[in-house]
Amino acid sequence: MFQHWAKPARSLADRLTSRLGDNLLALIATLHVLFALSLIVTLLSISPAHAEEISCGGKNLIAEMRTSDPARFAALEKEAAAVPNGKGTFWKIEKPGVAPSYLLGTMHVTDPRVLAMPAGASQAYDTSGTVIVESDEIVDDRKAAATIMMQPGLTMFADGKSIKDFLKPEDVAKLEAGLKTRGIPLTLVAKMKPWMIASFVALPACEMSRKAAGAAFLDKKLAEDALKQGKSLKGLETLVEQLQAMDALPVQFHLEALIETLALGDTITDVMETTTELYLSGDTGLIMPMMKAVSEEKSTSDDAGYADFEQRIITDRNKTMATRARPILDGGAVFMAVGALHLPGNEGVIELLRKDGFTVTSMSAAN
Repeated sequence: MFQHWAKPARSLADRLTSRLGDNLLALIATLHVLFALSLIVTLLSISPAHAEEISCGGKNLIAEMRTSDPARFAALEKEAAAVPNGKGTFWKIEKPGVAPSYLLGTMHVTDPRVLAMPAGASQAYDTSGTVIVESDEIVDDRKAAATIMMQPGLTMFADGKSIKDFLKPEDVAKLEAGLKTRGIPLTLVAKMKPWMIASFVALPACEMSRKAAGAAFLDKKLAEDALKQGKSLKGLETLVEQLQAMDALPVQFHLEALIETLALGDTITDVMETTTELYLSGDTGLIMPMMKAVSEEKSTSDDAGYADFEQRIITDRNKTMATRARPILDGGAVFMAVGALHLPGNEGVIELLRKDGFTVTSMSAAN
């Protein structure tokens, strides 16, 4: 998995875009449990000065592909267009006899553009009596940190092993350098499992700095504001359940994700900018096709690894979220916020809610 494109004639941008799919796979996986990263950052007492002044920058690699390889872009766009509910991040949920509810697909980041939310979402939030997020444990860092420490096997290597036991020396050096740019010594996180360590290098340094300076990612801000405003706050999953989903994937899968993410180096800012701009434009259906845009030499085993990821981290959790949200939505006046990748597709949260008898309508056309 995470193979390089073999055609040397391609530009650097093209090669990075070709690799973008696999690296987004690792990135999105870590974003699903970004609140866990937030806790670890707090525990490590990372506090860069003037973090709020740092700008992430980065360029949109997909926009470049639109110009440099229009045929390839058109093929991905066609695939995205076939994804049910693949356009838009803000939806209205209705059922006879109760006040309407709303569903927002989120990115678990502190980017001010993401925190602004799409038009109409703030008003919908203000009128809600109940707020649903993936996990309501994100509002209490100390309690959540204690939960993590109670089950160290989910995040830490046992038997005295460390990440150095699984990586080549040159990859260890890359990891050490990547962590250093974020103010994190390798020795401090070496015993963490690769998917936890990947969380530190799969995000631009500016995102890490904003979080360390106290900025809340969108889901956490919505949860904290709910409590401040006297709204009822509900979670659909526990912290342990989310950690278990990540830990259930093979170690080799996470190691390869970590290594390839390290190979991107500073271009991780381009990866994040691409993902963010897709999200802001509402092109959620294009994110997954881009994650699958891997090398022509991709093997069958790689397909199996990706399928396992998609099943455990997305599909299974979609079903859990929809099932647990149903009785809360039955009461009406709910504002539900979950990761945007959980919304599209035949087995996405939107389709699952429709099967449960709710009418779910995109608010994009109304904005």
